[in-house]
Amino acid sequence: MELETLFVIGMFLTFGALLMTGYPVAWVLGGTAVIWTVVGVVAVENFGANLWFDYPSSMGLVPERIWSIVNSETLVALPMFIFMGIMLDQSGVAERLMNSMVKLFGAVRGGYAVTVIVIGVLLAATTGIIGASVVLLGMLSLPVMMENKYDKGFAVGTACATGTLGILIPPSIMLVLMADRLAVPEASVGDLFMGAFLPGLLLGAMYVGYAMIRPMLQPNIAPVPEGTEKVSWSIVWEVAKAVLPTAALILGVLGSIFAGIATPTEASGVGALGALLLALMSRRLTLKVLNASLQQTTRTAAFIFAIFLGATAFSVVLRGLGGDAVIEEALLGLPFGPYGVVLTILFGVFLLGFFLDWVEITLIILPLVAPVVQQLALIWCGSPSSSPCACRRRS
Repeated sequence: MELETLFVIGMFLTFGALLMTGYPVAWVLGGTAVIWTVVGVVAVENFGANLWFDYPSSMGLVPERIWSIVNSETLVALPMFIFMGIMLDQSGVAERLMNSMVKLFGAVRGGYAVTVIVIGVLLAATTGIIGASVVLLGMLSLPVMMENKYDKGFAVGTACATGTLGILIPPSIMLVLMADRLAVPEASVGDLFMGAFLPGLLLGAMYVGYAMIRPMLQPNIAPVPEGTEKVSWSIVWEVAKAVLPTAALILGVLGSIFAGIATPTEASGVGALGALLLALMSRRLTLKVLNASLQQTTRTAAFIFAIFLGATAFSVVLRGLGGDAVIEEALLGLPFGPYGVVLTILFGVFLLGFFLDWVEITLIILPLVAPVVQQLALIWCGSPSSSPCACRRRS
Protein backbone atom coordinates (compact mmCIF):
# COMPACT_ATOMS: atom_id res chain seq x y z
CA MET A 1 0.00 0.00 0.00
CA GLU A 2 1.35 3.41 -0.98
CA LEU A 3 2.32 5.98 1.63
CA GLU A 4 -0.37 8.44 0.46
CA THR A 5 -3.09 5.82 0.94
CA LEU A 6 -1.82 5.00 4.43
CA PHE A 7 -1.79 8.68 5.36
CA VAL A 8 -5.33 9.26 4.05
CA ILE A 9 -6.69 6.23 5.93
CA GLY A 10 -4.81 7.33 9.05
CA MET A 11 -6.21 10.85 8.82
CA PHE A 12 -9.81 9.63 8.58
CA LEU A 13 -9.27 7.16 11.42
CA THR A 14 -7.81 9.95 13.56
CA PHE A 15 -10.82 12.14 12.79
CA GLY A 16 -13.21 9.29 13.72
CA ALA A 17 -11.38 8.56 16.97
CA LEU A 18 -11.31 12.21 18.04
CA LEU A 19 -14.98 12.58 17.09
CA MET A 20 -15.89 9.91 19.65
CA THR A 21 -14.32 12.01 22.43
CA GLY A 22 -17.29 14.39 22.35
CA TYR A 23 -15.39 17.54 21.41
CA PRO A 24 -17.11 19.92 18.95
CA VAL A 25 -16.74 18.82 15.35
CA ALA A 26 -15.13 22.10 14.29
CA TRP A 27 -12.28 21.63 16.78
CA VAL A 28 -11.92 17.94 15.89
CA LEU A 29 -11.52 18.85 12.22
CA GLY A 30 -8.97 21.55 13.01
CA GLY A 31 -7.12 19.34 15.49
CA THR A 32 -6.89 16.49 12.99
CA ALA A 33 -5.49 18.94 10.42
CA VAL A 34 -2.82 20.11 12.87
CA ILE A 35 -1.78 16.55 13.79
CA TRP A 36 -1.43 15.43 10.19
CA THR A 37 0.32 18.66 9.21
CA VAL A 38 3.08 17.66 11.62
CA VAL A 39 3.06 14.10 10.22
CA GLY A 40 3.27 15.39 6.65
CA VAL A 41 6.11 17.80 7.39
CA VAL A 42 8.10 15.12 9.23
CA ALA A 43 7.50 12.60 6.41
CA VAL A 44 8.67 15.02 3.71
CA GLU A 45 11.64 16.61 5.45
CA ASN A 46 13.05 13.65 7.39
CA PHE A 47 12.03 10.60 5.37
CA GLY A 48 11.92 12.04 1.84
CA ALA A 49 8.29 11.09 1.28
CA ASN A 50 7.02 11.94 -2.19
CA LEU A 51 4.03 14.05 -1.12
CA TRP A 52 2.56 17.23 -2.48
CA PHE A 53 3.01 18.79 0.90
CA ASP A 54 4.84 22.07 1.23
CA TYR A 55 4.21 23.47 4.70
CA PRO A 56 4.44 27.22 3.93
CA SER A 57 2.34 27.15 0.76
CA SER A 58 -0.17 24.63 2.14
CA MET A 59 -0.77 26.65 5.28
CA GLY A 60 -1.07 29.78 3.17
CA LEU A 61 -4.07 28.21 1.48
CA VAL A 62 -6.01 28.03 4.74
CA PRO A 63 -6.47 31.81 5.36
CA GLU A 64 -6.94 32.32 1.62
CA ARG A 65 -9.82 29.85 1.49
CA ILE A 66 -11.30 31.11 4.75
CA TRP A 67 -11.35 34.62 3.29
CA SER A 68 -13.09 33.32 0.15
CA ILE A 69 -15.75 31.73 2.40
CA VAL A 70 -16.35 34.89 4.43
CA ASN A 71 -16.31 36.98 1.24
CA SER A 72 -18.82 34.73 -0.55
CA GLU A 73 -21.99 36.53 -1.63
CA THR A 74 -23.85 33.21 -1.80
CA LEU A 75 -23.35 32.56 1.90
CA VAL A 76 -25.01 35.86 2.83
CA ALA A 77 -28.26 33.97 2.32
CA LEU A 78 -27.33 31.55 5.10
CA PRO A 79 -28.07 33.71 8.19
CA MET A 80 -31.08 35.22 6.41
CA PHE A 81 -32.74 31.85 5.84
CA ILE A 82 -31.84 30.77 9.39
CA PHE A 83 -33.43 33.95 10.78
CA MET A 84 -36.54 33.40 8.63
CA GLY A 85 -37.05 29.92 10.05
CA ILE A 86 -36.42 30.91 13.66
CA MET A 87 -38.72 33.91 13.44
CA LEU A 88 -41.49 31.76 11.95
CA ASP A 89 -41.10 29.34 14.85
CA GLN A 90 -41.40 32.25 17.28
CA SER A 91 -44.42 33.71 15.46
CA GLY A 92 -46.64 30.74 16.34
CA VAL A 93 -47.36 29.76 12.73
CA ALA A 94 -46.80 26.06 13.47
CA GLU A 95 -49.12 26.14 16.48
CA ARG A 96 -51.97 27.65 14.45
CA LEU A 97 -51.40 25.13 11.64
CA MET A 98 -51.45 22.26 14.13
CA ASN A 99 -54.62 23.40 15.87
CA SER A 100 -56.54 23.93 12.63
CA MET A 101 -55.33 20.89 10.66
CA VAL A 102 -56.05 18.52 13.52
CA LYS A 103 -59.72 19.42 13.04
CA LEU A 104 -59.41 18.70 9.32
CA PHE A 105 -57.60 15.32 9.49
CA GLY A 106 -58.30 14.26 13.07
CA ALA A 107 -61.30 12.06 12.25
CA VAL A 108 -59.23 9.97 9.79
CA ARG A 109 -57.29 6.94 10.99
CA GLY A 110 -53.70 8.15 11.20
CA GLY A 111 -54.94 11.70 10.76
CA TYR A 112 -52.66 13.18 13.43
CA ALA A 113 -49.63 11.70 11.66
CA VAL A 114 -50.84 13.14 8.34
CA THR A 115 -51.25 16.52 10.05
CA VAL A 116 -47.67 16.39 11.36
CA ILE A 117 -46.32 15.54 7.89
CA VAL A 118 -48.24 18.34 6.14
CA ILE A 119 -47.07 20.86 8.73
CA GLY A 120 -43.53 19.47 8.46
CA VAL A 121 -43.51 20.03 4.70
CA LEU A 122 -44.62 23.64 5.19
CA LEU A 123 -42.01 24.17 7.92
CA ALA A 124 -39.34 22.61 5.72
CA ALA A 125 -40.13 25.13 3.00
CA THR A 126 -39.71 27.98 5.47
CA THR A 127 -37.08 26.97 8.02
CA GLY A 128 -34.53 24.71 6.32
CA ILE A 129 -33.20 23.86 9.81
CA ILE A 130 -33.60 20.22 10.79
CA GLY A 131 -33.08 20.60 14.52
CA ALA A 132 -35.65 23.38 14.84
CA SER A 133 -38.26 21.46 12.80
CA VAL A 134 -37.81 18.18 14.71
CA VAL A 135 -38.00 19.86 18.13
CA LEU A 136 -41.01 21.98 17.16
CA LEU A 137 -42.91 19.07 15.59
CA GLY A 138 -42.11 16.85 18.55
CA MET A 139 -43.31 19.40 21.10
CA LEU A 140 -46.53 20.09 19.19
CA SER A 141 -47.49 16.60 18.03
CA LEU A 142 -46.20 13.98 20.48
CA PRO A 143 -48.41 14.96 23.47
CA VAL A 144 -51.50 14.95 21.24
CA MET A 145 -50.68 11.59 19.62
CA MET A 146 -49.81 9.98 22.96
CA GLU A 147 -53.07 11.25 24.44
CA ASN A 148 -54.95 9.59 21.57
CA LYS A 149 -53.12 6.27 22.16
CA TYR A 150 -50.86 6.32 19.11
CA ASP A 151 -48.01 3.82 19.05
CA LYS A 152 -44.87 5.50 20.47
CA GLY A 153 -42.59 4.32 17.70
CA PHE A 154 -45.02 5.42 15.00
CA ALA A 155 -45.53 8.85 16.60
CA VAL A 156 -41.85 9.58 17.26
CA GLY A 157 -40.79 8.21 13.86
CA THR A 158 -43.32 10.43 12.10
CA ALA A 159 -42.07 13.59 13.84
CA CYS A 160 -38.36 12.77 13.33
CA ALA A 161 -38.67 11.69 9.68
CA THR A 162 -40.81 14.69 8.77
CA GLY A 163 -38.43 17.10 10.49
CA THR A 164 -35.58 15.96 8.23
CA LEU A 165 -37.43 17.22 5.14
CA GLY A 166 -35.98 20.63 5.94
CA ILE A 167 -32.64 19.47 4.56
CA LEU A 168 -34.12 18.89 1.10
CA ILE A 169 -37.13 21.11 0.45
CA PRO A 170 -36.00 24.64 -0.57
CA PRO A 171 -34.97 27.07 0.73
CA SER A 172 -32.57 24.58 2.32
CA ILE A 173 -29.38 25.96 3.83
CA MET A 174 -27.68 22.69 2.85
CA LEU A 175 -28.29 23.50 -0.82
CA VAL A 176 -26.81 26.98 -0.28
CA LEU A 177 -23.65 25.37 1.12
CA MET A 178 -23.52 22.83 -1.71
CA ALA A 179 -23.75 25.56 -4.34
CA ASP A 180 -20.96 27.50 -2.66
CA ARG A 181 -18.69 24.44 -2.36
CA LEU A 182 -19.25 23.24 -5.93
CA ALA A 183 -18.79 26.73 -7.41
CA VAL A 184 -19.79 25.74 -10.96
CA PRO A 185 -22.40 27.45 -13.18
CA GLU A 186 -24.44 24.24 -13.45
CA ALA A 187 -24.88 24.11 -9.66
CA SER A 188 -26.13 27.56 -8.72
CA VAL A 189 -28.38 27.96 -5.69
CA GLY A 190 -31.43 28.53 -7.88
CA ASP A 191 -30.73 25.40 -9.94
CA LEU A 192 -30.28 23.28 -6.83
CA PHE A 193 -33.50 24.69 -5.36
CA MET A 194 -35.40 23.79 -8.53
CA GLY A 195 -33.83 20.33 -8.65
CA ALA A 196 -34.67 19.52 -5.02
CA PHE A 197 -38.20 20.95 -4.90
CA LEU A 198 -40.09 18.12 -6.63
CA PRO A 199 -38.15 15.25 -4.95
CA GLY A 200 -38.84 16.88 -1.58
CA LEU A 201 -42.57 17.07 -2.26
CA LEU A 202 -42.60 13.48 -3.56
CA LEU A 203 -40.88 12.32 -0.39
CA GLY A 204 -43.48 14.17 1.69
CA ALA A 205 -46.27 12.55 -0.34
CA MET A 206 -44.72 9.11 0.30
CA TYR A 207 -44.71 9.90 4.02
CA VAL A 208 -48.41 10.78 3.84
CA GLY A 209 -49.15 7.52 2.00
CA TYR A 210 -47.27 5.55 4.66
CA ALA A 211 -49.09 7.36 7.48
CA MET A 212 -52.45 6.46 5.93
CA ILE A 213 -51.78 2.89 4.72
CA ARG A 214 -49.97 1.46 7.74
CA PRO A 215 -52.80 2.31 10.23
CA MET A 216 -55.20 0.54 7.86
CA LEU A 217 -53.08 -2.61 8.15
CA GLN A 218 -52.38 -2.14 11.87
CA PRO A 219 -55.35 -0.22 13.34
CA ASN A 220 -53.97 -0.40 16.89
CA ILE A 221 -51.01 1.91 16.15
CA ALA A 222 -53.24 4.88 15.23
CA PRO A 223 -56.82 4.59 16.52
CA VAL A 224 -59.50 6.99 15.40
CA PRO A 225 -59.91 9.68 18.11
CA GLU A 226 -63.23 9.85 19.89
CA GLY A 227 -65.40 12.94 19.86
CA THR A 228 -63.89 14.60 16.75
CA GLU A 229 -66.18 17.06 15.03
CA LYS A 230 -67.19 16.64 11.41
CA VAL A 231 -65.36 18.59 8.74
CA SER A 232 -67.25 21.75 7.81
CA TRP A 233 -66.60 24.78 5.64
CA SER A 234 -65.72 26.79 8.74
CA ILE A 235 -62.91 24.32 9.54
CA VAL A 236 -61.69 24.44 5.94
CA TRP A 237 -61.68 28.25 6.09
CA GLU A 238 -59.78 28.15 9.39
CA VAL A 239 -57.13 25.91 7.80
CA ALA A 240 -56.91 28.19 4.76
CA LYS A 241 -56.34 31.24 6.97
CA ALA A 242 -53.54 29.40 8.78
CA VAL A 243 -51.89 28.12 5.59
CA LEU A 244 -52.20 31.11 3.26
CA PRO A 245 -49.70 33.46 5.00
CA THR A 246 -47.04 30.75 5.11
CA ALA A 247 -47.78 29.70 1.52
CA ALA A 248 -47.52 33.33 0.39
CA LEU A 249 -44.11 33.64 2.03
CA ILE A 250 -42.90 30.42 0.38
CA LEU A 251 -44.22 31.58 -2.98
CA GLY A 252 -42.56 34.96 -2.57
CA VAL A 253 -39.16 33.47 -1.75
CA LEU A 254 -39.04 30.50 -4.12
CA GLY A 255 -41.15 32.10 -6.85
CA SER A 256 -38.83 35.10 -7.10
CA ILE A 257 -35.82 32.74 -7.41
CA PHE A 258 -37.40 30.38 -9.95
CA ALA A 259 -38.75 33.27 -12.05
CA GLY A 260 -35.34 34.93 -12.12
CA ILE A 261 -36.65 38.08 -10.46
CA ALA A 262 -34.26 37.86 -7.49
CA THR A 263 -31.08 36.04 -6.62
CA PRO A 264 -31.20 33.59 -3.69
CA THR A 265 -29.35 36.13 -1.57
CA GLU A 266 -31.94 38.82 -2.34
CA ALA A 267 -34.80 36.37 -1.85
CA SER A 268 -33.43 35.41 1.56
CA GLY A 269 -33.76 39.06 2.61
CA VAL A 270 -37.36 39.05 1.39
CA GLY A 271 -38.00 35.89 3.40
CA ALA A 272 -36.53 37.39 6.56
CA LEU A 273 -38.68 40.50 6.16
CA GLY A 274 -41.76 38.37 5.45
CA ALA A 275 -41.18 36.31 8.59
CA LEU A 276 -40.95 39.52 10.62
CA LEU A 277 -44.24 40.73 9.14
CA LEU A 278 -45.95 37.41 9.90
CA ALA A 279 -44.76 37.61 13.49
CA LEU A 280 -46.03 41.20 13.67
CA MET A 281 -49.43 40.19 12.25
CA SER A 282 -49.75 37.39 14.79
CA ARG A 283 -48.91 39.84 17.59
CA ARG A 284 -45.96 37.72 18.68
CA LEU A 285 -43.24 40.21 17.70
CA THR A 286 -41.80 41.74 20.85
CA LEU A 287 -38.32 43.01 21.66
CA LYS A 288 -37.72 39.88 23.71
CA VAL A 289 -38.71 37.58 20.83
CA LEU A 290 -36.67 39.60 18.33
CA ASN A 291 -33.61 39.56 20.59
CA ALA A 292 -33.91 35.79 21.17
CA SER A 293 -34.30 35.16 17.43
CA LEU A 294 -31.26 37.27 16.56
CA GLN A 295 -29.15 35.54 19.21
CA GLN A 296 -30.18 32.08 18.02
CA THR A 297 -29.50 33.06 14.40
CA THR A 298 -26.05 34.35 15.30
CA ARG A 299 -25.27 31.22 17.32
CA THR A 300 -26.40 28.83 14.56
CA ALA A 301 -24.55 30.73 11.82
CA ALA A 302 -21.43 30.89 14.00
CA PHE A 303 -21.53 27.11 14.54
CA ILE A 304 -21.76 26.52 10.80
CA PHE A 305 -18.92 28.93 9.99
CA ALA A 306 -16.75 27.40 12.73
CA ILE A 307 -17.20 24.04 11.02
CA PHE A 308 -16.30 25.83 7.78
CA LEU A 309 -12.95 26.85 9.29
CA GLY A 310 -12.16 23.38 10.59
CA ALA A 311 -13.28 21.68 7.37
CA THR A 312 -11.17 24.08 5.30
CA ALA A 313 -8.02 23.21 7.26
CA PHE A 314 -8.91 19.50 7.10
CA SER A 315 -9.43 19.52 3.33
CA VAL A 316 -6.21 21.49 2.67
CA VAL A 317 -4.11 19.01 4.66
CA LEU A 318 -5.95 16.01 3.18
CA ARG A 319 -5.20 17.21 -0.35
CA GLY A 320 -1.63 17.96 0.65
CA LEU A 321 -1.28 14.32 1.67
CA GLY A 322 -2.69 13.23 -1.70
CA GLY A 323 -6.16 12.42 -0.38
CA ASP A 324 -8.12 13.69 -3.39
CA ALA A 325 -6.01 11.61 -5.79
CA VAL A 326 -6.33 8.49 -3.61
CA ILE A 327 -10.12 8.80 -3.33
CA GLU A 328 -10.52 9.57 -7.04
CA GLU A 329 -8.39 6.59 -8.04
CA ALA A 330 -10.27 4.29 -5.65
CA LEU A 331 -13.72 5.32 -6.89
CA LEU A 332 -12.89 5.32 -10.60
CA GLY A 333 -11.24 1.92 -10.18
CA LEU A 334 -14.45 0.27 -8.96
CA PRO A 335 -15.77 -2.36 -11.41
CA PHE A 336 -19.39 -1.19 -11.12
CA GLY A 337 -19.72 1.30 -13.97
CA PRO A 338 -20.68 4.98 -13.59
CA TYR A 339 -24.00 4.40 -11.83
CA GLY A 340 -22.41 1.82 -9.55
CA VAL A 341 -19.83 4.42 -8.51
CA VAL A 342 -22.61 6.90 -7.72
CA LEU A 343 -24.47 4.27 -5.68
CA THR A 344 -21.24 3.51 -3.80
CA ILE A 345 -20.81 7.21 -2.98
CA LEU A 346 -24.43 7.45 -1.80
CA PHE A 347 -24.03 4.35 0.36
CA GLY A 348 -20.89 5.84 1.90
CA VAL A 349 -22.72 9.10 2.64
CA PHE A 350 -25.56 7.05 4.16
CA LEU A 351 -23.11 5.38 6.55
CA LEU A 352 -21.43 8.68 7.40
CA GLY A 353 -24.84 10.10 8.29
CA PHE A 354 -24.86 7.88 11.39
CA PHE A 355 -21.87 9.79 12.77
CA LEU A 356 -21.70 13.18 11.04
CA ASP A 357 -24.14 16.00 10.49
CA TRP A 358 -24.95 17.20 6.98
CA VAL A 359 -22.66 20.22 7.40
CA GLU A 360 -19.52 18.11 7.80
CA ILE A 361 -20.53 15.74 4.99
CA THR A 362 -21.17 18.67 2.65
CA LEU A 363 -17.91 20.45 3.48
CA ILE A 364 -15.59 17.42 3.55
CA ILE A 365 -17.02 14.72 1.28
CA LEU A 366 -18.63 16.83 -1.45
CA PRO A 367 -15.40 18.51 -2.67
CA LEU A 368 -13.71 15.09 -2.77
CA VAL A 369 -16.37 13.19 -4.74
CA ALA A 370 -17.72 15.99 -6.97
CA PRO A 371 -14.76 15.85 -9.43
CA VAL A 372 -15.22 12.08 -9.68
CA VAL A 373 -18.92 12.38 -10.51
CA GLN A 374 -18.18 15.07 -13.09
CA GLN A 375 -15.77 12.68 -14.82
CA LEU A 376 -18.44 9.97 -15.08
CA ALA A 377 -20.44 11.98 -17.67
CA LEU A 378 -23.80 10.74 -16.42
CA ILE A 379 -25.85 13.53 -18.01
CA TRP A 380 -27.14 12.63 -21.47
CA CYS A 381 -27.48 15.27 -24.16
CA GLY A 382 -28.66 15.42 -27.75
CA SER A 383 -30.68 12.53 -29.16
CA PRO A 384 -31.62 9.44 -27.13
CA SER A 385 -29.00 7.48 -29.04
CA SER A 386 -26.19 9.73 -27.82
CA SER A 387 -23.81 7.95 -25.49
CA PRO A 388 -22.56 9.59 -22.29
CA CYS A 389 -19.00 9.54 -23.61
CA ALA A 390 -20.04 11.31 -26.81
CA CYS A 391 -22.00 13.81 -24.76
CA ARG A 392 -18.92 14.51 -22.66
CA ARG A 393 -16.74 15.01 -25.73
CA ARG A 394 -19.21 17.48 -27.23
CA SER A 395 -19.42 19.45 -24.00
